[in-house]
Amino acid sequence: MADQSSQIQPARAVKLHPSWLKVLGEEFDKPYMKTLRAFLISEKQQGKQVFPASDHWFAAFDQAPFDKVKVVVLGQDPYHGPNQAHGLCFSVLPGVAIPPSLANIYKELESDLGIPPAVHGCLNHWANQGVLLLNATLTVTAGQAGAHQNQGWETLTDRAIQALNEEREGLVFILWGSYAQKKGSFIDQQKHCVIRSPHPSPLSAYRGFFGSKPFSQTNVYLTSRAQKAIDWQLPTAPST
Repeated sequence: MADQSSQIQPARAVKLHPSWLKVLGEEFDKPYMKTLRAFLISEKQQGKQVFPASDHWFAAFDQAPFDKVKVVVLGQDPYHGPNQAHGLCFSVLPGVAIPPSLANIYKELESDLGIPPAVHGCLNHWANQGVLLLNATLTVTAGQAGAHQNQGWETLTDRAIQALNEEREGLVFILWGSYAQKKGSFIDQQKHCVIRSPHPSPLSAYRGFFGSKPFSQTNVYLTSRAQKAIDWQLPTAPST
């Protein structure tokens, strides 16, 4: 596995899509990022495994460049099981069992747009169309949900959302659950479309996630602004 500290480098060296580096580059030299770097190094020195692999930490940004983002879906933490997380919220690597929340997302997609559930859980096809699938925290310790919360990642992802809110216009922000809604509470609804509902988790999906129609709402908004709708139907074979 790659060195967990290798991606948290000064702005001049960090491996991040150029469009996002212009927006977030200065963040990598700030004290909170240095603290985060030290924490991740400590985790590695203690022999802990960190998910996802370091070359996937910024996958959400790399697959949805800043100027190409059309939709933002906010998650909380990466999956903490083996071979699951790969840098996109709610998504898992090909060949991995579909997690319960994603299974419920697929159910709502079928109810909303008549698209049958995909046979895999890899959401690269969405990301490649400008759907920023962003977790608030970009790493996690294996088997320990939430282990990397409040270590600095949230500050970076807040800055990313803030930049999209201020510098872009006509985006769709999909906020599932109270955590995402709090994180996106400052989004300007005069400039953007904000879709809120309960989280798709089995614990809360029946409280209003089912029937919320986020996918059709998104496409109606995008097409009303002369933008191309998102093709939500995932290919049988996961795209890269």
